Amino acid sequence: MSTPAMDNRDGSIWFDGKLIPWREARVHMLTHALHYGSAVFEGEQVYGGKVFKLTQHSQRLLDSGRLLGFDIPYNVGELDAATQEVLVANHIGSGYVRPLAWRGSEKISVSAPESSIHVAIAAWDTLPPYSDEARMQGIRMCTSKWVRPAPNVAPFAAKASGLYVTSTLAKHAAEAAGFDDALMLDYRGQLAEATLANIFLVMDGELHTPLPDCFLNGITRQTVIELAQDAGIRVVERAILPGELGQASEVFVTGTAAEIQPVREIDDYRFSAGTTTRNIMAAFDTLVGR
Repeated sequence: MSTPAMDNRDGSIWFDGKLIPWREARVHMLTHALHYGSAVFEGEQVYGGKVFKLTQHSQRLLDSGRLLGFDIPYNVGELDAATQEVLVANHIGSGYVRPLAWRGSEKISVSAPESSIHVAIAAWDTLPPYSDEARMQGIRMCTSKWVRPAPNVAPFAAKASGLYVTSTLAKHAAEAAGFDDALMLDYRGQLAEATLANIFLVMDGELHTPLPDCFLNGITRQTVIELAQDAGIRVVERAILPGELGQASEVFVTGTAAEIQPVREIDDYRFSAGTTTRNIMAAFDTLVGR
């Protein structure tokens, strides 16, 4: 049985303050965000009927909007409450939530400060992308030709839709070459992240991860750092060159959808999900109540 298209499902979506039928959640083709990328979003995971770190996600949505020059017309408490309303309406016990805020269709021009700001929240059931066995085997990655730009080129701290064009290009190229994902370097040639996830290297029992100075500091990334420190594992945030992958015994990526995903291959480098990775995965599972 094929999976229905995202615009053709049963259920309800919270749209500008009220629940409406899923199939009616539409916007005009002259919407500013569609032409100029003036939209921000979040990806949130639901465990046991509750969104993991919901308030932190809601706050980041507001912060992202401000970084793109607009104020979202709801506060954190209202966004949290709307999200819970969506979960109940769609009977979501375990799944994914996608809030989105965007500039409307009042004006099609690069400059459109008077545009109305719209907000929608959708949620749906999900299944893990990999079986437990496949997850532990790790994914295969290759280095992309696309890089994360300098901080004066794009608002990297915003989870803005327009910033993910290069992620799509990198992911498509990696998959076409037979890999699961792509490693993206930054504008200096240093390790940055995967297309949708942050990256960690285990080196001599320590966790090393790139400084998020030109890419998003993920909420799952922050959680993993806290879990590692609580377990007595030293975490080093620093500039990491690609050649240092040869010094890593374990590598994993982190993100809302990926959670903590071991990596077994990046280009010519090979890794395995060792004790450190497994312990952090177990600590994360405990934290989310799995």
